[in-house]
Amino acid sequence: VQLQASGGGLVQAGDSLRLACTPSGRANPNYPKAWFRQAPGKDREFVAAINWNGRSTIYADSVKGRFTISRDNLKNLVTLQMNSLKPEDTAVYYCAAGTGRGPFLRSDAYEFWGQGTLVTVSS
Repeated sequence: VQLQASGGGLVQAGDSLRLACTPSGRANPNYPKAWFRQAPGKDREFVAAINWNGRSTIYADSVKGRFTISRDNLKNLVTLQMNSLKPEDTAVYYCAAGTGRGPFLRSDAYEFWGQGTLVTVSS
């Protein structure tokens, strides 16, 4: 399964962006999904995850209350709504999919990864 992340861009602090993640081919729509990010010079970090049916989500403390992860299994789509963006949110954002039910916090729980989409937040 190959995943495609889209929706990144250059915004100002306080603005919003909506990222989307879709598989490039046929894929099980019920995989647990997650978003991770990697800022320049830093390790990849967990952002948000959602379980297979969308009823359970987890967030990193740094984005809780500002970001929302959701999914539409009929469209095989996972989105990350990012509000009140801060300069420290600047990073390449990656979507990931695993097996099982989820949601999972650890990156090693996810087998499939997208190429990433760049989000840049200016102050």
